[in-house]
Amino acid sequence: MTAGSRIGVFGSSFNPPTLGHEVLLAEAGWRLNLERTIIVPTGEAWHKATVGSPAGSVRMALAEAAFGPVKGLEVSASEVERDGPSYTCDTLEEIQSLNPDSQIFFLAGSDVALGVGGWHRPERVLELAKFAVAPRSDVARQAVTDVFESLGASNRLEFFEMPRIGISSTLVRERIASNRPWKHLVPHEVAEMIDNEDLYGS
Repeated sequence: MTAGSRIGVFGSSFNPPTLGHEVLLAEAGWRLNLERTIIVPTGEAWHKATVGSPAGSVRMALAEAAFGPVKGLEVSASEVERDGPSYTCDTLEEIQSLNPDSQIFFLAGSDVALGVGGWHRPERVLELAKFAVAPRSDVARQAVTDVFESLGASNRLEFFEMPRIGISSTLVRERIASNRPWKHLVPHEVAEMIDNEDLYGS
């Protein structure tokens, strides 16, 4: 990597990847002038149960199907392959060690950013990466700003605008479970994989 490059990091369970994820990644890449974005499927989430969810290797494959072919995006298996709970801090330290001269932007929705104070070693997370946050209509922007101010990290927060896309992984899973249309909510390759491997009882 060249010195001073700008790298995005986007972590999620991708359970499954949706068009909402695609839009966020594309908008962030453009608005933040990112050279590349590293997509990190969560391994063993420390903060919520993953009972009934596809294994990390399956969600990794779904993310690869969705984002692998897209220029400027790369999918990392670092959390899926790491033993024990997945901590963003560990992931960012690994990325920073491989790209010591780069500026790292952790991409998140405002709902995720709102909870950063409760993360494992939040001060270290904010030292390693600047948060690039996509606002959501159900979370006040000021509420996110207040969280970062309370952590003494106002300068580590940047909002970026994106079209409001009301598509979530939860919505897709609910649609599949209730036998309602869902394939238009995910990338084509993801829909094929869900069907072919009978994921989510599809």
